[in-house]
Amino acid sequence: MKRIAKFEKVSFEQYLEAWNDTFGQTDENRVREIYEGICLPKRATSGSAGYDFFAPVDLKLEPGETVKVPTGIRVWMEPEWVLKCYPRSGLGFKFRLQLNNTVGIIDSDYYYSDNEGHIFSKLTNDTNEGKTVQIQAGDGFMQGIFVEYGITLDDDVTEVRNGGFGSTTGRR
Repeated sequence: MKRIAKFEKVSFEQYLEAWNDTFGQTDENRVREIYEGICLPKRATSGSAGYDFFAPVDLKLEPGETVKVPTGIRVWMEPEWVLKCYPRSGLGFKFRLQLNNTVGIIDSDYYYSDNEGHIFSKLTNDTNEGKTVQIQAGDGFMQGIFVEYGITLDDDVTEVRNGGFGSTTGRR
């Protein structure tokens, strides 16, 4: 097995800013409690491909509801690797829980962004069976899988990322 990455927590200042942007002004002491309780992603078994991300707080999503989750996590990884994020398969199967961008792509250079490479997850309860999704703080809700990738022979990109969603234009 190649060891190519390391999960870390973002700074408390970054987490507080992200939390307040997502959920509105919240008592700083309450946010610090949440931050202190954040666990780094880990695999459940030696044969698991996915690293489970754990909910920082209780999450309840009624049918059709969406929530953005500041995970408090960032990841350093070797170049030529990417972290792909998916809902935990059981949540997808039982409740049709979806990531709004279907697959989250965390590039190696995201680690160096102004927001410290803070990984967010935007979840939607896309049930067609009327089920409510309840995830307790500390439960795994998303999994990340590291994948090596290649580039074309004529690739000459030299641009440097600074930001998350939409920070690279995707234009030719």
